[in-house]
Amino acid sequence: MSLAASFLSAIDWSRPWLVHVRALGEEIAAAPDWRHALNERAAGQALCNCAGRPIRFVPQSALPAGVAYEAFIHETGGVPTRDNLHDFFNALVWLTFPRIKVQLNALQAAEIAKAGSLRADTSVAAALGTSALRGKLRDAATIFDENAALLITTDSHLVAALRVHAWQEAFIERREVFMRHGQVLLFGHALMEKLVQPYKAITAHTWVVELDAADLGLSTPQQCRLVDEAVEAQLQRQGGLTTADFFPLPVLGVPGWWKPQDQAFYADTQVFRPLRRR
Repeated sequence: MSLAASFLSAIDWSRPWLVHVRALGEEIAAAPDWRHALNERAAGQALCNCAGRPIRFVPQSALPAGVAYEAFIHETGGVPTRDNLHDFFNALVWLTFPRIKVQLNALQAAEIAKAGSLRADTSVAAALGTSALRGKLRDAATIFDENAALLITTDSHLVAALRVHAWQEAFIERREVFMRHGQVLLFGHALMEKLVQPYKAITAHTWVVELDAADLGLSTPQQCRLVDEAVEAQLQRQGGLTTADFFPLPVLGVPGWWKPQDQAFYADTQVFRPLRRR
């Protein structure tokens, strides 16, 4: 049994939260050399970073000591990829939502360069401290990359209910609306990794993508391409990110993602927490 099979065999591809990466994931996982298969796919998609450098999935050993991960991707196009579920899902997201990934990498690389110039001035660096040098934008971009769920919906009332943690309204009273006019596509690769062994408290940082009703009827690959373009445009318009751009979503509360999803399931305030008022 190959090293790839030893960790990829833990994935249950029938899980509803993997629907958008299922076909690609099963194909890559079945390949004799999964990293080579990823690179063939990336080449076939002509996938490049914002600097025009082809994206390649390279061994972790290719990342030089002291070089930031995101800066390395920006400078070389190489994505350091270890033999584990975390990096495997990261690669699947690169191939599924490449425009979002490229935009996030561009944001991160720009902030890393900015921090580098500030560090060069030792007096400024000492005054700001390490956390300030990293910056809120990088923190938010990391959250997006690692733990985001994309809520695709045509219903603003559903979004409003979720933002204020009106869980009973969103998941029970508006359940049919959620199932007809909403969909959740996972983006964060750490989130996907956690869901290999699902537990009730797993919570995503949710990013809203509002589409037309007709778009919800598209095939999954078509919808992923549309969402990829829409979120890229959102990020470009905003020119940045903050943690306030997200709201929490206990993902096993998504209709149809777990059983049972009865009144008692959603009444668990340790998971479906009420909104804390300031």
